[in-house]
Amino acid sequence: MKRFFLKIEYDGTLYHGWQKQKNCKTIQGEIEYAFNQLTGKNVNLTGSGRTDAGVHAYCQIAHVDLEKDWLPEKLQGALNFFLKKIPISILEVKKVDNNFHARFSAIHRVYQYKIFIRRAPLVLHNKRYWHIWKNLDTENMIKASNFLLGTHDFTTFRSSICQSNSPIKTLDKIKIKHKIKNDKKIVVLQFKARSFLHNQVRSIVGSLVNVGLKKWEPYYLKTILDKKDRRKCGPIAPPEGLYLKKIKY
Repeated sequence: MKRFFLKIEYDGTLYHGWQKQKNCKTIQGEIEYAFNQLTGKNVNLTGSGRTDAGVHAYCQIAHVDLEKDWLPEKLQGALNFFLKKIPISILEVKKVDNNFHARFSAIHRVYQYKIFIRRAPLVLHNKRYWHIWKNLDTENMIKASNFLLGTHDFTTFRSSICQSNSPIKTLDKIKIKHKIKNDKKIVVLQFKARSFLHNQVRSIVGSLVNVGLKKWEPYYLKTILDKKDRRKCGPIAPPEGLYLKKIKY
């Protein structure tokens, strides 16, 4: 068997997340179906991790084992032919050693969250940002985010259905920046860690937005982190603003 690395871009709006499920359209399911159309066989695609329903990816990574020793560029072209009518694109294919694992070989992952601030509804950018009508104080959000850096018990920011063995994770970096043009303001938050808990990024973003809206003082993020109580978390940010941006191996 030959192992292949796939770099994948997708719009998650119409899908029930990455992981294959019965009676639901998923990214993994669509790509495995493309492989079935191409090879006539069922294959198991292993992703770097799950993304939730409605979440997008600039750079999801997966690996697959195939009997045929494909030329990477031919495999990429063939898969994109079968995927051309849906919002999934194979950006890169390469052969890798059989010891490579899309999930366990990852050194760190980067997620990006986008917020669009203006009074008018979004049309062209709908389902690509969290649309907020009120301004956000990004300086206070940056102050609050600093309390989350490092290794902590992130129970407060963990989904109740999270399957991770431990709530302890290490957040290596959080970057928050904004751009103002005409009647709009775009805020981009970026999170870097080796791995994340289920809903961790969206939970943190929702709490940081509470700070940005001046409902909470920045120090309150440390208070709720230390409580280790999911009920203290702010609102979970909607999935459409979240992107899996980069994975380093």
